[in-house]
Amino acid sequence: MHFWLFLTGCLASLPLWALDINQASEAELDNLRGLGPAFTRRILAERQVQAFQSWPDLLKRVSGMGQIVAKKLSDQGLTVNEKSYMPPIMNERR
Repeated sequence: MHFWLFLTGCLASLPLWALDINQASEAELDNLRGLGPAFTRRILAERQVQAFQSWPDLLKRVSGMGQIVAKKLSDQGLTVNEKSYMPPIMNERR
C-alpha cells in the first residue's frame, strides 16, 4: 500500500511533457517561466556553437543560468539530452 502511495506521489511531481533544450524552438523556450527573449537568445547562440551535453555544461556556458534557474526550468519539463536537472549533492563535513 505504501509503495503505491509513494509511486503515485512521484509520478504526480513529474511534468506531463518534456522539452529538450537541444531541440526546443525559440518560441518554446520563451514560453517557459523564467526565460525571456534575451535569455533565450543566449541559450540559442551557445547551442549553435555546440549542443549542450549536460546540465553542468549548460550552466557553465550560458550566462545567468544557475542552479536555481535550472531547477525551476527542469520542474517545468526542460531537459538536457532527455535528463532532468539534478542538483549536485553537497559533501557533508564533520
